[in-house]
Amino acid sequence: MPATPTPPRALAVQKVLTEHYSAPVAVGDWQQLEPWAVARFRMEGAGVARTAIAKWVRPAAGRTARSDPWRLPSECAALRFLGEDLGTHLAPRVIACDLAAGLLVLEDLAPRVALDGLLGRDGAAAHAKRLTAFARALGQLGAATAGRADAYYVRRAALGPVNREAEAAGRLAPCREEGVRQAAALGVPPGGRVLAELAETVTELSEPGPFMGLSNGDAEANNLLVHADGPADARLIDFEAAGFTHALADAVCLYVPGPGWLSVGDPMASGLADQHRHALARGIPQAEDDRLFGRGLSAACLSWAVIRLQRFPALDARVRGDNSRLQLVATLEAAARTALGCGSLPHLAGWVRRIAAMLRSRWPDADQDFTDQTRFPPYRPRG
Repeated sequence: MPATPTPPRALAVQKVLTEHYSAPVAVGDWQQLEPWAVARFRMEGAGVARTAIAKWVRPAAGRTARSDPWRLPSECAALRFLGEDLGTHLAPRVIACDLAAGLLVLEDLAPRVALDGLLGRDGAAAHAKRLTAFARALGQLGAATAGRADAYYVRRAALGPVNREAEAAGRLAPCREEGVRQAAALGVPPGGRVLAELAETVTELSEPGPFMGLSNGDAEANNLLVHADGPADARLIDFEAAGFTHALADAVCLYVPGPGWLSVGDPMASGLADQHRHALARGIPQAEDDRLFGRGLSAACLSWAVIRLQRFPALDARVRGDNSRLQLVATLEAAARTALGCGSLPHLAGWVRRIAAMLRSRWPDADQDFTDQTRFPPYRPRG
């Protein structure tokens, strides 16, 4: 049988590696990991024989959200900053990078697998140790990078233009503004005290002070790799949207459902909240202050809930029983519950609860008891 031709992108990776090692490197066993612009392959030559991961920039004709030119420089800078500058083992190491070719070659973290797949398959109870590793890794990332923003942005700026202020404020700020508009259209406009607390929230998140830390920009269980069996040795991945922002933004996923989940359980009862907070406090001592921590966490959770509210028109048009409706109600209520539990931003939290109540009335199919864990166990997949 004729040999299978080497894919053009594999040849491009082979060229990048040959130039990196200043010696011939052969690329084989190319396996694209759909639907992402990622492939696993084997490289041999120049004294190396191992598998590695290639990432590339999607064509502009593809998913435009993943074809932004800043994504590859951000990932390369963040991973090198974590591994080479700080010496951490929180994320994969960069082997080679060619921004002109739109290619990044990374350490292969196999046999680790994504935590979200394990949770969806087995449920949260079966992976309590891995969830603990997740919470701890998020805290460790903030702790390791606190106070290091200037050093990171020197490295990042060397790879191309970067808007440091926009990263601190969050790239989803326009979605938050749209969420406010959707609430008003739904008949729950924000009053004066709500608007004042919303402005305080924006300030808290854009000016985090000692809570400024590096985030991968998508702190969810799909971006944590763990061993399916054996030690809970976790690594964070997907730093394409990396930047310095409020460290407690990464904790939202422990308290409020992210895009993949209908519920996430009670992080206080499970111990995930303490694991994250104690790890974070090793680099940010202010995390031990209940008032400061509660305010930052409340701001991050409520902001996320309002951001998700911008999806209302699309969900309102869906058929009765669509799980995304359930998820939006659960998200709003979980964010409000977290803020009220912290004793912070009460007017904003109350407004978010009123929006959830309006959606329950508008969508009878979403008027369900999310505390019933026989129906909505922690980390039940949205789909």
